[in-house]
Amino acid sequence: MKMSNFIEFENVCFAYRDEEEGTEVKVIENLSLTVDKGDFVCVLGHNGCGKSTTAKLCNAILVPQSGRVLVDGIDTRDEDKINDIRKKVGMVFQNPDNQIVATIVEDDVAFGPENLGISPEEIRRRVDEALKQVEMYDFRLSEPHKLSGGQKQRVAIAGIIAMQPECIVLDEPTAMLDPRGRREVMKTVKMLNEKFGITVIFITHYMDEAVKAKRVIVMDEGKIVLDGNPREVFTHIDTLKRVGLDVPEATELAMLLNKDGIKIEKDVLDIDELLDCVIGLLEDKN
Repeated sequence: MKMSNFIEFENVCFAYRDEEEGTEVKVIENLSLTVDKGDFVCVLGHNGCGKSTTAKLCNAILVPQSGRVLVDGIDTRDEDKINDIRKKVGMVFQNPDNQIVATIVEDDVAFGPENLGISPEEIRRRVDEALKQVEMYDFRLSEPHKLSGGQKQRVAIAGIIAMQPECIVLDEPTAMLDPRGRREVMKTVKMLNEKFGITVIFITHYMDEAVKAKRVIVMDEGKIVLDGNPREVFTHIDTLKRVGLDVPEATELAMLLNKDGIKIEKDVLDIDELLDCVIGLLEDKN
């Protein structure tokens, strides 16, 4: 059964004004796409391709200059509906330090619900639940500045969860984290999608993060150049390299092995799958 569209872009265009040059720089051009409820979509692209602008268009931080964006049927250009849109779509940004506003973790997570006018009893319930969901409940009385980067980002995600959005848009949330922090955040995001059905739009330039999504969109010059599940997208190595992207290391190694006559599945996505293929070949020979 097909899931219903939650976010829709219809021929969206957006340009920034370059004040020094006195010109407009096109970032998004005639972009059309839909995101289904419950989906986990990863958007890839090099710097300046329009992926972060796309993220901000999803909850009316930016609005289209032409075309339209609909969030659960609501036009983001309707200023009277901005609060409704942002209750449905929460944003997590690159630097967790820029999102944390309180000196105690649980107070920070409570900040969003308080601004929504939620009752104190309900806020308490939401804060505890959100912190448990991101595995940060034991740190609820900690000072955020003493946490690791990955822990801070999980607190930022908990703050969005406490507002109970239907969708979370994450704009390169692991870009400033070490590998451990990146793994912590990806584990949390994947769990929120799979266990709680939260729609996820994840902006990244890390291939190993993109392979964990259900759908991958590759952007270049404000347009979509590839769109499909990870196995489909990462077989287009030439296209990815043309737009300045790599492919997962395991995928590229599999392609190289095939060129050398070693018949490995070309659509492997990670090292575990590649090892399974190699072990299978060795067992066949024996």
